[in-house]
Amino acid sequence: MMKPNIVVPPPGPKSMEIVKKDSELLMQSFARWYPLVVKRAYGVWVEDVDGNVYLDFNSGIAVTNVGHAHPKVVQAIKEQAEKYLHYSLTDFLYEEPVKLAERLSKITPGAFPKKVFYTNSGTESIEAAIKTARGHFRGTRPYIIAFAGSFHGRTYGSLSLTSSKPVQRRHLGPLLPGVYHAPYPYCYRCPFKQKYPECNTWCVDFIEEWMLKKYVPPEEVAAVVIEPIAGEGGYIVPPPEFFKRLRELADKYGFLLIVDEVQSGMGRTGKWFAIEHFGVTPDIIAVAKGIASGLPLGAIIGKAEVMDLPPGSHASTFGGNPVSCAAALATIQVIEEEKLLENATRVGEYAMKRLREMQTEIPAIGDVRGKGLMIGAELVTEKGEPHTKLLQLTLDTAFKKGLLVIGAGQSTIRIAPPLIITQEQMETGLSILEESIKEAQRKL
Repeated sequence: MMKPNIVVPPPGPKSMEIVKKDSELLMQSFARWYPLVVKRAYGVWVEDVDGNVYLDFNSGIAVTNVGHAHPKVVQAIKEQAEKYLHYSLTDFLYEEPVKLAERLSKITPGAFPKKVFYTNSGTESIEAAIKTARGHFRGTRPYIIAFAGSFHGRTYGSLSLTSSKPVQRRHLGPLLPGVYHAPYPYCYRCPFKQKYPECNTWCVDFIEEWMLKKYVPPEEVAAVVIEPIAGEGGYIVPPPEFFKRLRELADKYGFLLIVDEVQSGMGRTGKWFAIEHFGVTPDIIAVAKGIASGLPLGAIIGKAEVMDLPPGSHASTFGGNPVSCAAALATIQVIEEEKLLENATRVGEYAMKRLREMQTEIPAIGDVRGKGLMIGAELVTEKGEPHTKLLQLTLDTAFKKGLLVIGAGQSTIRIAPPLIITQEQMETGLSILEESIKEAQRKL
């Protein structure tokens, strides 16, 4: 079996040349975890410009779900690129977006007529969902409820919903008005200092008893927007009954349930969409990232009766690009043919078991949580506080040993490899991770 291969201690000299030019020429508004400079990637492997080969636990941030440069996806891109690259779906028509809409309508939950709107990214999908929800009610319901600790994007509408880290909002206000936040259901660190299940999901009662009865008129709420599993916020999995109660609340007051599946969708959790784990059907699903294996594409898929913005009210020059749609169709085909939902479930269960075994030996692993191959391991101090220093040192150490893994939330190790990963490859990565945590602890 192929293994990580470090031939030059990273970052090597060629990497550092590019790092220097990057810092000089690109606005540094993003924060890199470590100086990886990619030359090429294939399957679950990434090679840097110095010749080092790494095992990928990132999938390009949950994007390359079928593995890097999958031959069937690459072939679909080539074939479509030879036909035509663009002709703007907003003004004309072509077949690829229609084919993809048919497939998306079938794999998304809900046995009702659906419609699709295409975007270029996750943040654009959230923008489209906000506009669709407000527009559907023709201005009579201007308010949106989101969740503190969530991440929905960085453009102004989606940023108004995002509340993962203060740096994402600092100096950028005022943001979109009419957005209110409830605490995300984070049982390991309950904002209400409750204990599950004795709490009876008080986080839902709070929305009704304190928000809708105190300061947010329920008849003016257009939608509640939530990640089924919080991504950037720390790979947090809500309690099992949370979404059923939230769906009941939305139905009671007549507002929409919008789920952000940008990171958790397209098979990441062992089901096509993470919301399927909770047994409820949303009104609108927002997707991007893994939908087209790395080509820019996003979408919202919703009930046809809700997707009723009038002509001219919303559009996208590049949304539904034919090459991206071809890549998405091939991606869905690969997930089905190679049974990657089943593989994500099987290998994910193994990884969770292995991490919990590590937890008994390494008390700094405070919590292990996840679904499928969307797994978080939260690192904590002896007092149980988020251990941010240990996280960064662990990630740096793993990088130098040939494992690409990053964090989420304040101190959570984020494990999101391509869905094609084998149990043997997972064990290789987890062994490196275990060594890295222990080594990082010794360095503190």
